[in-house]
Amino acid sequence: MLGIRNFCMLLLLLCFILPGCSKEEDQGVPIPSAVSSPNTDPVTSPVDPIAEQIKQMTLSEKIGQMMIVGVEGLAVDTHTRELIDQHHVGGFILYKENIEDTNQTLSFLNELKAFNKGQIPLFLSVDQEGGKVNRMPEDYAKIPANQAIGKINQPGLSFRIGVLLAKQVKSVGFNMNYAPVLDINSNAQNPVIGDRSYGSDEEVVSKLGVQTMLGIQSQEVVPVVKHFPGHGDTAVDSHLELPTVNKTLSQLRKFELLPFAAAIKNKADVVMIAHILLPHLDPDHPASFSKRIITGILREEMQFEGVVITDDMTMGGIVKHYDIKEAAVQSIQAGSDVIMVAHGYETAVEVINYLVSKVESGTIAEDEIDQSVYRILQLKKKYGLVDQEIT
Repeated sequence: MLGIRNFCMLLLLLCFILPGCSKEEDQGVPIPSAVSSPNTDPVTSPVDPIAEQIKQMTLSEKIGQMMIVGVEGLAVDTHTRELIDQHHVGGFILYKENIEDTNQTLSFLNELKAFNKGQIPLFLSVDQEGGKVNRMPEDYAKIPANQAIGKINQPGLSFRIGVLLAKQVKSVGFNMNYAPVLDINSNAQNPVIGDRSYGSDEEVVSKLGVQTMLGIQSQEVVPVVKHFPGHGDTAVDSHLELPTVNKTLSQLRKFELLPFAAAIKNKADVVMIAHILLPHLDPDHPASFSKRIITGILREEMQFEGVVITDDMTMGGIVKHYDIKEAAVQSIQAGSDVIMVAHGYETAVEVINYLVSKVESGTIAEDEIDQSVYRILQLKKKYGLVDQEIT
């Protein structure tokens, strides 16, 4: 955690780097009152280029778009090339072990783009939240944890933090950031959220989280809000085990769901689903492959029309209790658009091949696949993603 002196220096840096430290802008950016739906009316849009593009795609290409995978090492290797050339994956996630310094990271991401040229542009993603979840090279400015931002509780500052986070990841070629965290830190025994949250007050988390999201969006980086429907009241780390949250839907609506509702109202692009079990909602499936939670609550009740992505399916909360391939199938049937397999080349390939086989056998309807691919391509088009190398 930053010392007071370093934190003050960072705030000064923000004021110099990012214009607009006026009192008016400390209120954050204006928040729209409603979410606009994409215009897909066949009367006004007789030719839909995304729909036409999907018609030309093979099943393998469609399933590939629905995958974000991790890689090993500090540069593109044979396995990575195969994931691009043979399996047409839609994106990659890099971790700290993939990032050595600025030049290496820039070169790595440029390589990924170069090998993918001619195909649909990649999501190049990273967890850059600030605080202890910091993936960027050591020469980048350290961003305070959300808890420190929450204590200051200034929307304008949260927006500028979002801008700075986006500028950092974009500078080396990332175009998607798994931030902000919208979990409310309501359990003192929580081993995984803690200072990653803006605090224990739902209004503070909602207000500051939305502003950070808007700040990231303003730099044309895709923000991913997480971890739906709320990981704040857990006492188990889902990286290691499957947490249980014993709350009713009525309780969730009054607390955990509020920051996500605020983000959706303000045009959230992507929602990440947590690996947590909510027995009062679905006693048999974690949120990450629960149709009641993804389709029933997030899509239908909360009217989220964007992309749904799972948290990493190789986490202990899944692999210790479920077959990862079956979990991926059920997640898509439940309404997920993107399956994340962040560790293990063989695991990623097994999941991809299994999904293809399940569509071919009719277990997964290809119409469902097409709807997910439509949302993914629509998002890539919205952000103007291209595999252009940075020099």
